Amino acid sequence: MTLPSGTILLSQVNTELGISPSTTTINMGATAVRTLAGEPSGAIAMSDLQGKSNASYVAATGGTVTTSGNFKIHVFTSGGTFAVSDAGNAAGSNSVDYNIISGGGGGGRDGGGAGGGGGVRTGTSPVSVQDYPISIGSGGGGGGGSGNGSQGGSSAAFSVTTPGGGSGGGGPNGSGGAGGSGGGGAFPSRPGGSGAYGGDGGSGAAKAGGGGGGASGTNGSNASGDSNASGGAGFTSPLNSVVYGGGGGGGHWEGPSSSGGGAPGGGGNGGGNGGNGSAGTNGLGGGGGGGGRLNNTNGGQAGGSGVVVIKYQFQAS
Repeated sequence: MTLPSGTILLSQVNTELGISPSTTTINMGATAVRTLAGEPSGAIAMSDLQGKSNASYVAATGGTVTTSGNFKIHVFTSGGTFAVSDAGNAAGSNSVDYNIISGGGGGGRDGGGAGGGGGVRTGTSPVSVQDYPISIGSGGGGGGGSGNGSQGGSSAAFSVTTPGGGSGGGGPNGSGGAGGSGGGGAFPSRPGGSGAYGGDGGSGAAKAGGGGGGASGTNGSNASGDSNASGGAGFTSPLNSVVYGGGGGGGHWEGPSSSGGGAPGGGGNGGGNGGNGSAGTNGLGGGGGGGGRLNNTNGGQAGGSGVVVIKYQFQAS
């Protein structure tokens, strides 16, 4: 806060200086009080403190930085360092908010299940003047000769780790893998995987794979008969309003040339009989689409790499 321009209580001065309890006896000649008043020597009057503030704010570098009002937003789409040069204080700002999104899972081949979107973890962390390492998970590989896709890589910041999106099951008979969000199961009727920090993967059906779970906590669609299975919805970051971690769409062993739709947030579309699916989007943590019929070389598609978003107040409101 800023001290008032009118009458000032000594308890307000203590509060501004971060002294607790605010009823603590104050020494008007103390260094902290003199610094706040801007009077290095001599007598200090209460009027010297009017309108003064002890607030300081977080300052840092790293990633791609944008400004939104009184806030800075750092976006890391590759590994790096969030370097804090000023830790601020309680009167201004001394913590950051973060979203950590892992890499999306890869889709399975041959009527395969889709990869799960990267999982998401959110929180607030106090900071000090130091370097904080940031790691970004790569997208999981799509299923080829091995059948199943691969789990996405983990992303981490502030000693918090988010596991990668679950792998899509490869057809026939591949189950979806567990992960940040779960991967979809392959045909025929294989189960999807569970999501620790996102939605579960959908189950496969007679000729189609299930959709991948989404980072919002929405499950991927279950395939049904010859229908296409869509990915679960991605997570809309409250820090920058971007959607991340959409689940991939399930593949189809025999049906249309294109199959299940990937969800917003970078989820890739599933493949069909005669058409390839699409990969999850890098930097968004989208799940890869499930593959179409194998004899058309329609393998599962790769997931997209993850991202870390950090936001903090850098100046007075």
